[in-house]
Amino acid sequence: MAEGSGGFLEMEDLTERVIGAAIKVQSALGNGLLESAYQACLAYELRQMGLSVRTEVPLDITYGSLHIPNAYRMDLIVEDALLIELKTVDKLLATHEAQVLTYLRFGNLRVGLLLNFWAQPLKMGGIKRVLNSHFSPLPSAPSLHSA
Repeated sequence: MAEGSGGFLEMEDLTERVIGAAIKVQSALGNGLLESAYQACLAYELRQMGLSVRTEVPLDITYGSLHIPNAYRMDLIVEDALLIELKTVDKLLATHEAQVLTYLRFGNLRVGLLLNFWAQPLKMGGIKRVLNSHFSPLPSAPSLHSA
């Protein structure tokens, strides 16, 4: 997804498309399934929409000279720009949002969606947009393209 004057509007459109796909998946499957089932079905639905989707994307962490490969796995990355973190919990908590913020920061991504498929319906407390205030579109930023 290209950055620039239309970057915000493009990201807003992308998040709305992903939310629509997630609602469609939950409507078809209901709630109560494992996270992995929702992940596979959402990835399928997004690909059917013509979007590029990567699943279980490894995220490395660097601290000083220490490099920790595959420290985390991000559920979905859509269009190399939007992080999707899926949950199947009774209620989203601050720790879930902190997890998304960590992924955004170390993955140098601007926006993430935290989706809880056990919220019924999804629109009632199961969707949280998370913004990375540390986002830097610098060319020196680490790339998620190597795996």
